[in-house]
Amino acid sequence: MAFGDSLEIRDLVASSAGIRAVIGRQMDPSAALVLEGLGGDPSYFSARQLTARIANSADLILGMTKAHRDAVLELVPQKLPRTFTLAEAAGLAAGGHVNRIEQMSSARPLLSSGETLDVEDPVGRNLSTFEAVGLRIADLLRPVINLCSGDE
Repeated sequence: MAFGDSLEIRDLVASSAGIRAVIGRQMDPSAALVLEGLGGDPSYFSARQLTARIANSADLILGMTKAHRDAVLELVPQKLPRTFTLAEAAGLAAGGHVNRIEQMSSARPLLSSGETLDVEDPVGRNLSTFEAVGLRIADLLRPVINLCSGDE
């Protein structure tokens, strides 16, 4: 992760798994262009399906939508304290409500009920939509990664 590298977070590992992933599929070309523009490397991406094993090994699970978050919790309900939408996690981290990942679950009620918790799915849309979504994700990730950098 380019942003994690810029903060010199040496043990940050990020991975991806989908709720309805087409296993082995490469990243959408528009998504790959946006990721490269943000300093990432899409060359090693290969879609995989989320499994209980993958979820149970994660310290933090971030879904792009409430439906993603809920699907994770159907698979591994015990991960509730570590499963959020990206917007939820960013709101908690940026709002000064928490200073460690472990505190996020108990602070969840502090989130505004009117906040948009879903990140738009750009699949099937034009490159400018992918760019807008990529920038939103990058903006939402900053406070979460900053929080992780203090979680040693």
